[in-house]
This record gives sequence, C-alpha cells and structure tokens, in this order.
Amino acid sequence: MTIAKERTKQAEPLTITAPNFQTLEVAITGNAPYVQHAFSQKMKEAIGKGMETGTPSTNKRKKAPKNFEQEFELAKHQSDEGWYGIPCAAFRNALVSACRVAGFPMTRAKLSIFVLADGYDKQDAGIALSKITKVNNADGEPEMLKSITRIKDTINVVARPLFKRGWEANVRIRWDADQFTATDILNLMLRVGSQVGVGEGRPDSKQSTGMGWGTFDLHQDTFEQERVA
Repeated sequence: MTIAKERTKQAEPLTITAPNFQTLEVAITGNAPYVQHAFSQKMKEAIGKGMETGTPSTNKRKKAPKNFEQEFELAKHQSDEGWYGIPCAAFRNALVSACRVAGFPMTRAKLSIFVLADGYDKQDAGIALSKITKVNNADGEPEMLKSITRIKDTINVVARPLFKRGWEANVRIRWDADQFTATDILNLMLRVGSQVGVGEGRPDSKQSTGMGWGTFDLHQDTFEQERVA
C-alpha cells in the first residue's frame, strides 16, 4: 500500500506556469529635494590603483585641497544624452524595502519587481537610470549643496547635486502579476514616496533617519491609467 502511494506521488506532473509580467509607468513629483551621490569613476580608479600597488592606507598623509566643483560634477547621475536620472536600483530597492511595512516577504519581492531603464550613466555604463523629466531649478540644472558629514570621529564637507522640490520623473515598473496587482504596485510606490524615499538623506537611509529628502507624490493621472488598464 505504501509503495503504491509512493508511485502515485511520483507520477503526478509538476506544473510551472510562465511568468506573467506587466508594466506600468508611474509619474512622480518630488515633494522634497532630491540629492544625488554618484560614486565617481575617478574614485573607483584611485581605489583600484591603491589595491594593485598595495599602497598602505593611512590617515596621517596630507590631504590635497578639495575641488568642490569637481566633486559636485562627479556626483551627478547623467546619461550620454545629457539628461539627469535616478538609478533604477534606487527605486527597486525602495519598493522591496517598502514591503517590510506592507507585510509582503522581501525575498519574493526581489524576484517580482523590476524597474526598466530609460538610459545609462555616462560615467558608469552599468548604472541604469530613470529619467528626471523636470528639473525644477531655475536654470534647469541641479544646484550645489555643501553639507557636513560625519564618519565616526571624522568630519567632512561634501558637495552634492540637489534637485529642488518639484522635480519630476516617470518610473517604468515591471512586475510579476501573479504576485502583485497594479494597485499593489501603486500602493507600494505611495509607501516609497512617503516612507522610504530615494537618494541621499532619505527616510530609509542606512546611516541615519534621513534629512527628509527624496520623498515624492504620485500623479493623479497614474491612477487613472491603472483604472483604464
């Protein structure tokens, strides 16, 4: 009897359905400043050179004068076409993080939510970007923000690009519709905009409780688009 049951169990077919992906474009407007911090190619090369030569690390060496303008430029996420963008990974990580307060397993969300690229970073072709469609600064360029940072006992002044409140972007999200509905995705983005944020000083910052930067609202027409679909 036991053998017969075992044979029946082995004979049962295993059915795996094909992934059911859908895409939605979510229009957002920053209700707070968005501050960028791209890890520059120059810094990567300097670190790599130090590793190759085996140069010992020391805090006693004399530091060269800081070029704030150069640091500001290298901290930008800008495409080859010249437009500014937000790393797609920032939105994807934020959507997964928002699942913590929504009660959905983050491990499943990692396999179910993706953000499609509008282009790639000109400094690092591996960084996919969502295009900032509106820079709310007067000249259409981010302004330089000089702020104080502290790492342990070391205090430093850094220059970062700041996009004023009112910046806009269209985020194209691709998701597994067997895991989430379109309404689920919109509600997750609402949580990202109000509870998680993107960029430096966001509420969900790993280093602190944030500066209240990187939060955003969803456009009403995004909800209308979802209802029509």
